[in-house]
Amino acid sequence: MLTVNELEDRLIDLAFAEDIGDGDHTTLCCIPADAMGRSRLLIKEEGVLAGIEMAKKVFSRFDPDLQVEVFIEDGTEVHPGDVAMIVSGRIQSLLQTERLMLNIMQRMSGIATQTRKYVKLLEGTHTRVLDTRKTTPGLRMLEKAAVKIGGGVNHRIGLFDMILLKDNHVDFAGGISNAIERCHNYLEQNNMKLKIEIEVRNFDEIRQVMEKGGVDRIMLDNFSVEDTRKAVKMIAGKYETESSGGITFDTIRSYAECGVDYVSVGALTHSVKGLDMSFKAC
Repeated sequence: MLTVNELEDRLIDLAFAEDIGDGDHTTLCCIPADAMGRSRLLIKEEGVLAGIEMAKKVFSRFDPDLQVEVFIEDGTEVHPGDVAMIVSGRIQSLLQTERLMLNIMQRMSGIATQTRKYVKLLEGTHTRVLDTRKTTPGLRMLEKAAVKIGGGVNHRIGLFDMILLKDNHVDFAGGISNAIERCHNYLEQNNMKLKIEIEVRNFDEIRQVMEKGGVDRIMLDNFSVEDTRKAVKMIAGKYETESSGGITFDTIRSYAECGVDYVSVGALTHSVKGLDMSFKAC
């Protein structure tokens, strides 16, 4: 399996191949190869900055001679007019890296900003906000990193680092008991230790899970606030609890006040507006 660094390097290489192709002919036709300059990253909107470390990788991978001076670190709340960094070096390199860097930083900062808003809504409760696998293909590692920068918690990264028995798994396996039992047999046969979460749709399924045991967390799927409160009372102290399904910015606080440990929100990554910023000569 590829490491995070290897995945990031592949992403950067693919993005440059997609964007530059056989050459940035606009830049090459009008900027001398030896021309030097500086560009600054200007913040144009309130939000949370994310992606500085990835931006540094973009610059370094394209042109190791580019010099990056960072003024604002990831996770900082920023305001219009803030200058996050200044990059110095060959102007051709500044122009060719500009769009990829901005695409990454605008996307990551948008996710971090959205996540921070949810996190602030949960202040005073013990509930943590989780991301999901509803991410942009190929960008998951960056998007989940942005969630953490914003103060959220990563759920599983993919299908490989946690067992999540969802409704379809349970139905195809012939029920909750079969699904949990097969899960434990599989882990034992493969000498694996992974946390196990199971999704439930009603109180009867909660009772079945609690009778069978052998899980770490119970996901309450599409439960109302009132039913969530009842479910938490049934489960509390025995398993972790997670609320999921249709939870919005307006309702998340109500779910947290029921006492759930986690609330998962697909909107952290699947429909986020990028944070406005620009990269201009200075």
